[in-house]
Amino acid sequence: MKTKAASFLVILALGVAARADTLKIDPVHSTVGFKIRHLFANVTGRFTSVSGTINVDPGHPENASVDATIDIKSIDTANSMRDKDLRGANFFQADQFPTMTYKSTKVVLSGSNEADVTGDLTLHGVTKPVVLHVTFLGKGPGMMGGTTTGWEATGTLNRTDYGLKWGKTIEGTSLVGDDVSIDLEITADEPTPKP
Repeated sequence: MKTKAASFLVILALGVAARADTLKIDPVHSTVGFKIRHLFANVTGRFTSVSGTINVDPGHPENASVDATIDIKSIDTANSMRDKDLRGANFFQADQFPTMTYKSTKVVLSGSNEADVTGDLTLHGVTKPVVLHVTFLGKGPGMMGGTTTGWEATGTLNRTDYGLKWGKTIEGTSLVGDDVSIDLEITADEPTPKP
């Protein structure tokens, strides 16, 4: 009985319906954020264009999957000159590599509403695994009808692993750090049932 109850709570906490479903990421209400060291402080930014799906299975939540695409040119660090440089040859080379993608390969439940998701991140022509710690925030009626879900995820990566190796030093201090903190706030909607 306890096992059945625990399984039910896991399913409920992961926000799945009574059937397997594909949730569509809502780009308007989702944030793909990051933070990186710049000299003695941190610079934060985000990518404003993201699309993709989250697949959930009520019977086997460990089989959930994520497939997302981010438009590199949508980078926004609140500084237009810096954003132009980031899109250019020193960093992302956005004309040659216009998108980055994340495709999950493994989901390990770590709590009633949490999971560690391993996936292949393809960026700047390089594919490497990245682990995201994902927390389910809730599920309910959306503002425009239908059902909506909320998720947040954090992780880290080293930019040099993806060939983003530009760097300079000022009196021995690196201008740009290598480690990037990932901070995702994702809204994903279930399909509206047909009448």
